[in-house]
Amino acid sequence: MQVDSLVPHLMLLQDSYSRLTGRQLLAFELSLPERLAEAFDRAPFALVSHGTEADPVFNYGNQTALDLFGMEWQTFTALPSRYSAEQPNREARERLLYEVKTHGFIDNYSGVRIANDGRRFMIERATVWNLVDGDGGYHGQAAMFADWYFL
Repeated sequence: MQVDSLVPHLMLLQDSYSRLTGRQLLAFELSLPERLAEAFDRAPFALVSHGTEADPVFNYGNQTALDLFGMEWQTFTALPSRYSAEQPNREARERLLYEVKTHGFIDNYSGVRIANDGRRFMIERATVWNLVDGDGGYHGQAAMFADWYFL
């Protein structure tokens, strides 16, 4: 993982979340944008994002998310995000992403996800939002959740 190349993306995550929800991802202000990588990586919540490909691929996962999904950075960031849900749950996931794309963000999403080793887990009270830059350019979607349990 190249921390320097992540900074613009992490700023986009933070700025989009703030603009759309009126809240901050982190409970504290960082004086240096470069500190975002460390702060997000150590956050007590899972934070993930995917790009704008026809079959969107994860392009970020903090350490909490990587641990939860049981993957290393290289594996996670090569994974089409639809594979984070089991086949029967993918249709519901697609409806969720369409709703987010249409409305900007949603709060209180719950759904079942699957880790690399096949363990299933429920995420609760997730916020999912569009990644939109200051000029209105669309860059994908992100999700943040602090509540989950294994099934």
